This record gives sequence, structure tokens and C-alpha cells, in this order.
Amino acid sequence: MGTDIHGFVECLDEDDALWAAAIDLDLLHHGRSYDAFGCLFGVRNSAGFRALAADRGLPEGASELVRGQFAEWGRDAHSPTWISWAELKRVDWAEPAERVDARIHEYRRTADGWVMSGKAAWDARVAETVGLQMRRDPGRLFGYEAHDWPEGTEWPDGDDRLYRIGRLTRRDAVVPDGEWKPVWTVMETLAALYGDENVRLTVWFDN
Repeated sequence: MGTDIHGFVECLDEDDALWAAAIDLDLLHHGRSYDAFGCLFGVRNSAGFRALAADRGLPEGASELVRGQFAEWGRDAHSPTWISWAELKRVDWAEPAERVDARIHEYRRTADGWVMSGKAAWDARVAETVGLQMRRDPGRLFGYEAHDWPEGTEWPDGDDRLYRIGRLTRRDAVVPDGEWKPVWTVMETLAALYGDENVRLTVWFDN
């Protein structure tokens, strides 16, 4: 079952002392970037990040539209939280995750060397190469947690593929020019008008 993100960019008009929903996140962000969900909000955090803003709940003074939309999701909504533009500006995107990724990283050989092509999950070829039996247990890879192996452990698979135990950085999870760039651009623009502390991203998730 997949996890989707919902929410709004909100801004505070200090003259009115009220938060307003500026734009629906659905208009800016598409997809299920689980590594970003984990890095930013602690949801689907297989990569083991120290989440920037997990489990804060809806923010104080959330706009009427945000409260209404969240309420409409009812019991299907979970993990509401928020993060300000001021906080995002202070993030060290080079910071590594607190532990190695729970998934095995797959690399392909290119003219420029080894390049990560994905994160292996339930795949018979990976299991055979790594030497694991196919045994699907929740939260585990073939019945074993990938971070039981030391960081940097590798398994070659022919001449053009290998599997490796690795650790992601925040920049790996939230690529600067990736799918979150439109969100950051809108927040930065609003912050120039209302102030860094007066612009925030309020989100929740559903499965």
C-alpha cells in the first residue's frame, strides 16, 4: 500500500495576525518520494534520517482551509506536521542519515564509473547474489535487515552491476533540482514578502 502526501503552503499576514492557505501542495508536488518523506517528516523513513519535522501535529493557528481539508480525510489522514521556510533555510543538506539504508543499493557501471540506479527490494536476483533466502517479513529485506551489514559491504553481479550497503545524505533524498524544487521556490517567494518565519509547509499523509 502506497503513502501519499497532502497539504498547503501557508503564510502569515502579520497585519491580520491570521495564517492563510496560499497554495495546495498537490499543485506543486507529484509522486511518492519516500526518502524525502522520511528526511523531512519521518514518514516511510527506510533511509534512517533524523527527521526535520516529525509528528508536530497541525500547527497553531492553521488556516481554516487546512483544518477543513484535514478533517475531510478523517481516519485516513495520519502524521500531520509542518515546517517553516526559516527552518528549511538552515538545513545542512550534506548531513548523512543516522544509519545505513534499510534497502540494498543497486549500482550500474557507466562510462563515468558506478552510478546508483535504484534500491533493491523484493527481487530474486538480489537475493541470489547477496546469498539470502526469499522470506518476506514486514520491514525486512528477504528476512534480514539491510543495516545488519557494515556500510560499504558490496556484492558484485557480473561486470556491470553491483549491490552495496550505503547511507544517504539529505541531498540524496531531496534532490536540489528535483520534484521538491517548485515547493521551495514558492515558499522562498512568499518568504520575501512575509518573512521566513511566516511561511510554512503544513502536511499530512494517507495510505
